[in-house]
Amino acid sequence: MDVLISGAGIAGPSLAWWLLQDGHRVTIVEKAPRFRPGGYVIDFWGKGYDLAERMGLMPRLEQVGYHVNEVRFVDAKGRRRGGFDVSVLDRITHRRFITVPRGELSRAIFEAVEDRCETVFGDQIASLELDRDGTGVTLEHGGKRFFDLVVGAEGIHSRTRELLFGPEDRFERFLGYNFAAFTLHGFPLRDPDLYLMYGEPGRQAARFTLHGDSSLVLLIWRDPAGTPIPHGEAAQKALIRERFAGMDWEAPAFLEGLEAADDLYLDRVSQIRMEHWHQGDVALLGDAAYAPSFLAGQGSALAMIGGYVLAGELKRAEGDVPVALANYQRRLFAFMRMKQDAAIKLAPTFVPNSNLGLLTRMIASRLLGIPWFADWVMGRSIQDQIELPDYF
Repeated sequence: MDVLISGAGIAGPSLAWWLLQDGHRVTIVEKAPRFRPGGYVIDFWGKGYDLAERMGLMPRLEQVGYHVNEVRFVDAKGRRRGGFDVSVLDRITHRRFITVPRGELSRAIFEAVEDRCETVFGDQIASLELDRDGTGVTLEHGGKRFFDLVVGAEGIHSRTRELLFGPEDRFERFLGYNFAAFTLHGFPLRDPDLYLMYGEPGRQAARFTLHGDSSLVLLIWRDPAGTPIPHGEAAQKALIRERFAGMDWEAPAFLEGLEAADDLYLDRVSQIRMEHWHQGDVALLGDAAYAPSFLAGQGSALAMIGGYVLAGELKRAEGDVPVALANYQRRLFAFMRMKQDAAIKLAPTFVPNSNLGLLTRMIASRLLGIPWFADWVMGRSIQDQIELPDYF
């Protein structure tokens, strides 16, 4: 089949990898003018790890990734006040656990498919015309083309979803936070394999030492009113400076370094919750269909799972696209909704809104050093409660 995938993040190239295994012709179109690296680091385990292994990605991910030793909560002077040894996660996952920059995972998957399919950067879908025998796609710059299957994998702000199902606000569930991630170069304080976090009521700053001379900064703050994210880098940096003005620990240095940062990523912490992920010969994949939110920590792995299942169901359906899409949603819907519900339960405690809440979180984090307590708190969320068919 001729398949168009809109989006060159993680979900789209993952789907492309499996489709190419089955001999389909794949075109990837991406709005950005070039491949976009950067982004925050993600913890990678479970079925996503298994799929990365099957795709031959793990040697590359071991090179660019990290094996974190400790998650540490600090006070305003940088002294340890809570946290846990990451060996607890190694035990639960049987040492199949790695921390990788999201952009590096995306790059590894994309480079595994780019020479085997058509890639179009700097363009996006302008309109869709659904027909019984496929879908007509008009690109903003590339004219009109016809595909047997179109897949929207553009993330939370999906263009395909908007064209097919309506505006984003119909499906977004805002969880009350905003977050920003950016890279500092030459930051003088380095703590390899240690994830440092400092919190004040309603806001939190974190630092993670990257390879080379770089450090990742992650800032999260409560925003119950859902203030719109401004357009333009200057306005976004001004918003961050306003929200983190007067914060202790290393926050003043982060704000100073923000001015020179060229990879700022700023967005709302939201889910996308839909009852239907497909219509005609068009489907949604990854965050475009079932974003669990930044809080779930598994969006990338879930995107890879979705790509594998969608490609697998297309193979089983032997070219019957509507049947394949129905089976893709049927197999994954309950699992994805469970991940979303778990993230919603976590949301109220993610960035405590009071000093008492911060103290409670620190005490709870220390208890994670007790094996039975860690298994009780984290076991179910770490283990993916789904069996994936062996399609390929």
